[in-house]
Amino acid sequence: MLEQFEQVGRQALAELGQVQDLKALEEFRIKYLSRKGLIMQLLSEVGRLPREEKPRGGQLANQAKSDVLAAFEERKRVLEEARKQTRELIDVTLPGLPGLLGKPHVITQTISELLDIFGRMGFGVAYGPEVEDEWHNFVALNIPAAHPARDPLDNFYIEDNVLLRSQTSTIQIRVMEKTRPPIRVVAPGRVYRPDTVDATHMFMFHQLEALVVDEGVTMVDMKTTIEQFIHVFFGADAQWRFRPSFFPFTEPSAEVDLLLTDRSGNSRWVEMGGCGMVDPNVFDAVGIDSEKYTGWAFGFGIERLAMRKYEIPDIRWFTENDLRFLSQF
Repeated sequence: MLEQFEQVGRQALAELGQVQDLKALEEFRIKYLSRKGLIMQLLSEVGRLPREEKPRGGQLANQAKSDVLAAFEERKRVLEEARKQTRELIDVTLPGLPGLLGKPHVITQTISELLDIFGRMGFGVAYGPEVEDEWHNFVALNIPAAHPARDPLDNFYIEDNVLLRSQTSTIQIRVMEKTRPPIRVVAPGRVYRPDTVDATHMFMFHQLEALVVDEGVTMVDMKTTIEQFIHVFFGADAQWRFRPSFFPFTEPSAEVDLLLTDRSGNSRWVEMGGCGMVDPNVFDAVGIDSEKYTGWAFGFGIERLAMRKYEIPDIRWFTENDLRFLSQF
């Protein structure tokens, strides 16, 4: 029995000499030095020895534990030092790792493409504040006080007469207040509406507004401009249509629909935005002679344009910051 005590100690020291990494060292500790390890089992066996062998057995068991534990700590120190030195070996002559460069968000890319297209058509670019008053957001756009669009539940009011703009048409008013015709601008920007968030609606999204004011401007000019834009942005084969509609600030008014065909060959018309001839009441509000000048305007949802072009099924993907999605653009 006493020979077994000596044998376990020699066996442990021999195995420890073969340990080459910290993972194997931990496995060694569990096998020999843990509470259920072989060394601890030796100590528990001392009580079962005959009375005359207990002193010698206790001495051998404690000696084995002491020797193995000391060797274990030394081996651990050597392996940790070796790992530390390996980590610190850096060849400064090697070329550095290139950093990961970001790129514009898909919405930013879409806005840049839209501004480029309309810039080539001769449009300037206008911007306006996102916090607006009721005059620019409703009154000057011929939206009466009782109109549903002015319902506090459908807008983000900050104060009685101050709200987050619900449309980029506010920029049209600001441009016409400061600029005399001829006017030819597009206005991109964020707008806010308390819509229920789902695959096609968000409470914050982007619009692109266009405004043309001059003598002799007709709906034919608007239709031609929209057609050119659609064929450049979506391709020469894109099919679209005008559908009669109503907006307080344009008369006559229309919706612009795009024909989409999915991968299964099924086609459907999808609304892209509204358009129409500027209502004379809007011209009167900003001091432009409605007898002399005519104009047209449209407003397209930028998310909708991107979703249709890139076949994105859910508007929420634009703001979820999932690199699997963003890295595709």
